[in-house]
Parts: sequence; structure tokens; C-alpha cells
Amino acid sequence: MDNFKTSADVLFILLGAIMILAMHAGFAFLELGTVRRKNQVNALVKILSDFAVSTLAYFFIGYGIAYGVHFFVGAEELTQKSGYELTKFFFLLTFAAAIPAIVSGGIAERARFGPQLAATFLLVGFLYPFFEGIAWNQAFGIQGWLKASFGEEFHDFAGSVVVHAVGGWVGLAAVLLLGARRGRYHKDGRIAGAHPPSSIPFLALGAWILIVGWFGFNVMSAQTLENVSGLVAMNSLLAMAGGTLVALALGRNDPGFVHNGPLAGLVAICAGSDLMHPLGALLTGGIAGGLFVVMFTLSQNRWKIDDVLGVWPLHGLCGAWGGIAAGIFGLKELGGMGGVAFMSQVAGTLLGVTIAFVGGLAVYGLLKIAVGIRLNPEDEFNGADLSIHKISAGAERETLW
Repeated sequence: MDNFKTSADVLFILLGAIMILAMHAGFAFLELGTVRRKNQVNALVKILSDFAVSTLAYFFIGYGIAYGVHFFVGAEELTQKSGYELTKFFFLLTFAAAIPAIVSGGIAERARFGPQLAATFLLVGFLYPFFEGIAWNQAFGIQGWLKASFGEEFHDFAGSVVVHAVGGWVGLAAVLLLGARRGRYHKDGRIAGAHPPSSIPFLALGAWILIVGWFGFNVMSAQTLENVSGLVAMNSLLAMAGGTLVALALGRNDPGFVHNGPLAGLVAICAGSDLMHPLGALLTGGIAGGLFVVMFTLSQNRWKIDDVLGVWPLHGLCGAWGGIAAGIFGLKELGGMGGVAFMSQVAGTLLGVTIAFVGGLAVYGLLKIAVGIRLNPEDEFNGADLSIHKISAGAERETLW
């Protein structure tokens, strides 16, 4: 256990954990506002249930895999000095639990509830901490190899790749295995139903909750007061603004794009927020906002990938862009702080994406074979697992697991 942190550090990281915990309400309301009304209750219950399962998976398995730390000792030992390791666990749990929250938005409206909870346990207990340990705890000597090969380690200050790209590429695997929602596309590939958002106000509320919480996500990734940097806050702010305005322009004022634009910018700035010049952050966020609009449109309309909230372009692609952008705008030659290598950023990003996509195919593929991951046609038509229709009609509140 870490006994060398002050009580002020405990409070600092605890406040960060609380801010990121609040972001899960943002995930819930973003999904709530995007899905059809009959699936709104399911979206709310799923996010909260996923967080509870994530807590158990990370406590019993995941945190130990990532950092070699467990909590199976006496309470007195756990709370020695400041008990910093306990609040650090809480802080890092909120990152880990973002993986199923991200995936949830992609698989919405046709995924079975029970198998998704099982997937959450596997993702947070095993898959996510495997790469987390590589990127943030020197596991398997990969960081040392990157430094020896390219001069610097892979740098991801607040999780553009470790959290967002991993979540987005797992989400893509799940979406591909599930298939499109019924009625979304014709057999010849033409769009059959647009399924517009059920509530723009709820969608906007979710985006705003995420935006506010993101400053805890990024700034408090310093984990101690000694290491905190106002540069991270400034860069997060400018990346958010850049993502918003580019999405506004390219998305032709579409409110869905406008409210996802700042999230795209914030996803991308996580990795290099402690290194970039603010102008580099503005460019990083702006490119991410444009990337989201273009790739969401292509994936939905041309490639027929029914990713309901666009989690692959938003988190998967913008997260990968953020990992690479840290190796561009973090360089001293481009106004950054230095300490990064472009090739290390590319290699680390590709490794994270590969682990996530292959792992996502394995987790959801095994569940698909073993128990099935998709609702039957009647349940999908009426609403996923828990629906407003069932509750408002006074029907017995049955679930399908």
C-alpha cells in the first residue's frame, strides 16, 4: 500500500473520483436522450447496473491485474497513514467503469441485459486492466521496449487510448456481432428508419454533465496536488471548444453533432493534455470534432454499422487520434513540452486498439455462442428488457435474464 501521500492528496483524488462518477450520469442521459422512448428505462438501469458490476470486477480482479495491489488485508492496514491507495482505487475504478458505459451506447436497443452484465464483468475484470497495466504500470516490459526502440515510452496522461479507444473498439466488436436494429436498414442496404433521438434536452444534459466531469477526468489524472497542472485544464477547454465548433460547422447545426463535438475534442485531448501548447490542443479537438461527424455519417449510412450513439467514431477513432496527436503536438518543435515520440504513440495506440477489438470479439463472441446477446424480435419491438411501455401499462416488471 502507498503510505507516502498526504491527506490533501486523498481529498484531491477523491474529488476527482466523484467528478468522474458523476460522468456516468452523463453517459446515462446521453443514451437516454438518443434512444427511442420505449428503451429509455433500459438505458438508465443498464448504466447503473454496469457500474455496480464494474466495481466488483475491478475490486476482486482488475485492480490487481493492472497494479499488483489487492485489498484482502486487515482494515487497519488498509487505512494506514492517509489510506491513499483506497481513494486511488475509487478514482481508477471510475475510469474502468467507463468501458461498459461506452459500449452501452453502441449496443443500445437490441442487446440482452443479463449477457451485457456478464460482458461488463469480463471487460473490467480482465481485458481493460490488461492494457491498463501495460500503459500505466510498466507491465510486460512493453514500455521499456518502446523507450529503447524510439526514445520515449507511450504517453497517455488521462486515457485517450487506455479508456476511450479501448471502449470504442470493444464497442465496435459488440455492434458488429449484434447486427443492426430491426427496421434500421432494408435488405438492399438502404436506410429504412432514421430512429431520431427521443429527447434533445436529455441528450444535451448528458453532454453537459460529461463536459463538466471531464475536467476531473483530465486535471485530476495528476493524482497528487504536487503534480497538478493548469495547462491540462486550459488544453481541455480549448479542445472542447475546437470540437464543438467544427462539429457545428460540418454537422450543419445538427444538435446531435453539436453536443457530441465537445466530447470528441475532450476524448482526443486526454492523452496529451499535459504536454501540448493550447493551440495544439485546439487543433487536436477541432480535428476530433470533424472526425466524429464524418465517420459517424459514413459508418451509419454507407457501411451500415448501427452504432446507436456513435461510440466507435467518438471514442474509438477520436481516442486513437488523441494518442497519435500527443506524439505530434506534444513535440517541442510544435510548441509542446516534449518527452514523447511519434512512433511510440503510434505503436501504443495500435496495441491498445488491437487488444480492445480482438478482446471484444472474444468476449461478445463467446457470450453469443453460449447464451445469446440479442433480444428476440418481439422483445426488441416492445422495448429492451425494461421499457416505459411495460411500466406505464402496469404490467409485471419482468426482465429477460
